[in-house]
Amino acid sequence: MAKNRIEYVCQSCGATSPKWVGQCADCGAWNSLIETPAAPRLARAGGMSGTAGGGVRRLSEVGAEPAPRLATGLIEVDRVFGGGIVAGGVCLLGGDPGIGKSTLLLQVLSALQGRASTLYVTGEESLAQVHLRAQRLGLTNLDVPVLAETSVEQILAQLAQLKPDFVVIDSVQTLYTEALDSAPGSVSQLRESAARLVRHAKLHRTAIVLVGHVTKDGAIAGPRVLEHMVDTVLYFEHDAGSRYRIVRAIKNRFGAVNELGVFAMTDTGLKEVGNPSALFLSRHGDPVPGSVITVVRQGSRPLLVEVQALVDRSLVGAPRRVTLGLENNRLNMLLAVLHRHGGIALGDQDVFANVVGGMRIQETAADLPLLLAVLSSFRSRPWPCDTVVFGEVGLAGEVRPVAGGEERLAEAAKHGFKHAIVPHANKPRRGAKLDIDVVPVTRLDQALERL
Repeated sequence: MAKNRIEYVCQSCGATSPKWVGQCADCGAWNSLIETPAAPRLARAGGMSGTAGGGVRRLSEVGAEPAPRLATGLIEVDRVFGGGIVAGGVCLLGGDPGIGKSTLLLQVLSALQGRASTLYVTGEESLAQVHLRAQRLGLTNLDVPVLAETSVEQILAQLAQLKPDFVVIDSVQTLYTEALDSAPGSVSQLRESAARLVRHAKLHRTAIVLVGHVTKDGAIAGPRVLEHMVDTVLYFEHDAGSRYRIVRAIKNRFGAVNELGVFAMTDTGLKEVGNPSALFLSRHGDPVPGSVITVVRQGSRPLLVEVQALVDRSLVGAPRRVTLGLENNRLNMLLAVLHRHGGIALGDQDVFANVVGGMRIQETAADLPLLLAVLSSFRSRPWPCDTVVFGEVGLAGEVRPVAGGEERLAEAAKHGFKHAIVPHANKPRRGAKLDIDVVPVTRLDQALERL
């Protein structure tokens, strides 16, 4: 008999090596190569596009229709998916254990009953456990078809027979294909199982959601190629001890990237939060130093968030710069701009910056409010509670515009804010009806004078 060939597979990127090495040559991960029996070569039937043969065609000759979308009835879920579930789209949903992935998907399946054919495939729980969860959530519609199976071949046979419109696989780490000898959850099993499901989704126009485990670093377990194979990647986020959950779109071929869906965990499942801006505002009774309200964009949605800063005299030789929800290197850069173009030196002060509610701000619109919050705390002068600020600050001390200025101002006016300090290029156009007093600025020193 032929001797089984052994290879070493990186658990981070899926690269193979004929011998063990301490560091993966492809992704640079240390101690990530695991000894695995070499997978046999499998025949690849068909393609991802669903058109076999055909040859080379001009793009102008290809007929393309708008992708039909299936509305779930849950506004926040449809928002994250880009307007609804796309037929033939494959989504990868990741999150910490117990954060609510299975709960949310079971609620979506229950809401789709009567409007679309569905299937819930569970590989981690028994059918009785799924039924108990549905009862605990108070779901009145329990006609959701369920299947307890981990074999990809058996799952594909059921999909070919039932032809559902929407399928949930919980989870992809439990699947295995009989064509490979490796254990479920290994890189080769994950890659091959996901590839077969994606191929089925494209050929039969079936929307599939794959639930994925996450590592201790918060990334979806398995090779990164898994995220490249799917159309949409969603992450569940939350703060320890908080009942609020945020679903963020990291990748979406059919909608806006970085879109947010906000939910609250209750005894009866996840409830949609219609006004997420209220979660990120403290709404102090009296103005307090070091607090400034800004408007950020998450996908297509403007959100009001509170940026807080605390400046205190340092007791050590190297002052500390600590940020939560903001980029630490950008804080150091902005403090240098504040010194050079504002004449305010904070070299002997500790600076702490935080975004209320656990929100992470990754855009430059928070530059100006962050500097004003720092100066407010340093001078012990409170910022007015009815004023919002946004704008990017350049190294030359200029205040640069940001995208979606009028949408941000409209969101601030809707929540009762009366004044706004914005970049001059974001000044509302003539004829724009906004119930808010806008003060445009072009330089950092102009904004500092307002304080």
